[in-house]
Amino acid sequence: MLYLYGASGHGMVIADIVRLLGFTAIAYIDDADKGGAYNGLPCYQPNEIEVVDEDRVIVTIGNNLVRRKVALQLGCSPLTAIHPRAIVAGDVQIAQGSVVMAGAVVNSGSVIGGHSIVNTGAVVDHECNIGDFVHISPNATLCGQVVVEDSAWVGAGAVILPGIRIGQGSIVGAGAVVVKNVESGTTVMGNPARARLNKTGE
Repeated sequence: MLYLYGASGHGMVIADIVRLLGFTAIAYIDDADKGGAYNGLPCYQPNEIEVVDEDRVIVTIGNNLVRRKVALQLGCSPLTAIHPRAIVAGDVQIAQGSVVMAGAVVNSGSVIGGHSIVNTGAVVDHECNIGDFVHISPNATLCGQVVVEDSAWVGAGAVILPGIRIGQGSIVGAGAVVVKNVESGTTVMGNPARARLNKTGE
């Protein structure tokens, strides 16, 4: 059985991906009572189901911190899901539990950590290094040799110029253009992006 942990819009998108990859035994797990079904699939609360070693799980939660918390609690094998209409170079390394959505491009020499999201139409150019529990939002562009550290979030349509480092747990606002390194725990926004709010310690 393949379980999608998180019955939400994000989970619906991933359900479509895994169907296209040929999975048929699919169910959701969610803390909220969804009445036993969601998006045409069975939906269980955690106390209603036992996930065993041979089961596979994708944590289908968009929030990086919540996704991390859930993923670290699960003892089963995470599945990596790449949409058939994503373009991923042959030498790209993608760790377990990550998802690459439709229309995304991940170019040669790039590395994507565990339980990360490369969302619809995002571009990860050559030799980028994306950490664990990262979210690259729809239509964001990472130019060559960008580093995005663990638990960072790059907003929709943001552009990160070549060689920039996005620090751990930082947030890049939608549509921002990042021209210099972003310190850990910082939110930046605008064009060019400027630090607006320090999140360190949260």
